[in-house]
Amino acid sequence: MLYVMTLDWQPGLSREQRDGALGRRAQWQYPEGLDVLGEYWTSTESPAVVVVFRAEQFAPLMEVGLAWGDVFQITTHPAVSAEEGLTIGAAAMERRQV
Repeated sequence: MLYVMTLDWQPGLSREQRDGALGRRAQWQYPEGLDVLGEYWTSTESPAVVVVFRAEQFAPLMEVGLAWGDVFQITTHPAVSAEEGLTIGAAAMERRQV
């Protein structure tokens, strides 16, 4: 399944904590079972990072939360591509009663 994860900086972090997170990221690898399609860093506090990935199991998502929950508030949403969404939406609208 496709997901979008947003990571917002935890409130009250010091500059050193944020700098430390950058150092950690340089060494950290995504867990097995999480297929990252893209990781994007923004110029804002919220979201600071956006990750688009595929996963079939919950375990790698939990691992990300345990690894980064001290510096980020993490939100994960299931998603589909625009093409898939249009197909799903059209089918749903056909089944919808007027």
